[in-house]
Amino acid sequence: MSVVVPLKAHTSALMALVDKYDGRVPRYTSYPTAVQFTPEVDAETYGRWLSELPADEAVSLYVHVPLCARLCWYCGCNTRAVNRPEAVSDYVTHLVQELALAEPVLPGRLRASALHLGGGTPNMLSREDMRVLFEAVRHVFRLEAGAEIAAELDPAVLTEDWVKAAAYHGLNRASLGVQNLSPNVQAAVNRPERFEDIARCVGWLRAAGVRSVNLDLMYGLPEQTVANTLSTVHQVIALRPERIALFGYAHVPWMKAHQQLIDEKALPGPAERLEQSEAAAELLAMEGYVRIGLDHFALPGDELAIAQAEGRLHRNFQGYTTDTAGTLLGFGASAISSLPQGFTQNNAQELGWRKAVNEGRAPVVRGVALSEDDRWRGEIIERLMCDLQVDLAQVSARHGRDWRTLEAEVAGLAPMTRDGLLTIEGPKLFVTETGRLLVRTICAAFDAYYAPEAQRHSKAL
Repeated sequence: MSVVVPLKAHTSALMALVDKYDGRVPRYTSYPTAVQFTPEVDAETYGRWLSELPADEAVSLYVHVPLCARLCWYCGCNTRAVNRPEAVSDYVTHLVQELALAEPVLPGRLRASALHLGGGTPNMLSREDMRVLFEAVRHVFRLEAGAEIAAELDPAVLTEDWVKAAAYHGLNRASLGVQNLSPNVQAAVNRPERFEDIARCVGWLRAAGVRSVNLDLMYGLPEQTVANTLSTVHQVIALRPERIALFGYAHVPWMKAHQQLIDEKALPGPAERLEQSEAAAELLAMEGYVRIGLDHFALPGDELAIAQAEGRLHRNFQGYTTDTAGTLLGFGASAISSLPQGFTQNNAQELGWRKAVNEGRAPVVRGVALSEDDRWRGEIIERLMCDLQVDLAQVSARHGRDWRTLEAEVAGLAPMTRDGLLTIEGPKLFVTETGRLLVRTICAAFDAYYAPEAQRHSKAL
């Protein structure tokens, strides 16, 4: 078995740039980001926006299941641990009620081209829960034949029966959380996992006809090293997943109290995080995976890699996607919707979400309406995040703008061009391979709302 170790000189040079530019910046899964959401956009606004949706255009759906069988200490998601099936079923009952609230407001039974079950742990749903949920979804929306139906899964509680039931309802994409297979790392984040269990889950998914499997990995976890990162990558690529996501652990204990259970002294420093991410990326490239945007990898024949090559890659709250729908409707506690008019978010507190649904009100509590300037800057940022390049003149023309009005933003990038993070040729910006690591910092130059605030975002790397 070969071992890939990044060149120390290369790492040192990168580290110097990271030290210089690695500030706290948004992840840019939307623009404006959730920091700009306010209560001015409420349930009434959401209802009006729903009624204005084009009746002939397909939408995408997202269902958030904030329930887990175990609490992983590194988790940054909105979720809680439950051990009673009744609690899960009750949550599904409220999801059905929320879907029913949207039905009379929508301009008809809209087509749905995709459905993503996120969490939390969607495979906490029983077979009956799934039947009830999918029946409700299909009542309100027309799920297209061949619609992309995806779910985020916890291998520890996944069963073959669950996979078969989900496949019956159309599951064709799945993402399994792996993170790291070192027992030391797993103990440090309260997530025991065996490779044999991961392999068995992947086998069930393949046998059920799930055409694309993604495995989530992380770097920067407590007790994590380059060696156990590479060991994990070596093991999982033997399963040949179509996609691999490699996320940097975001330590934000002021936002996620359970992260206070992590021993901060065991966290790798910035240089170690960089070595872990770069070593994993090099190994994945050697094994034939195409690097997608900031933190995803895909086999060359996967739709994600093809979309990137053809300039059709998009980015939303689930990360990089090939989804082309102009509307994403979110259901469940904390779920975010993206509509042509703007973004809305449901109450993140499950009790508040339930109360609104029980009272017959959409549980939306905040959001932001999009201005023309937002749409313009949002496309610039999305193209940088997805393509690592952007033609400012081309994007600006689509929005009726003159790219030269971005003179100050482009001029602000001069230090980064001198440091080799990007090149600028007239209105065209090209992020270099070195700059890829700091693309979020580059994007921040075009963010009209961005103000460095130490406690608001995770570090860029």
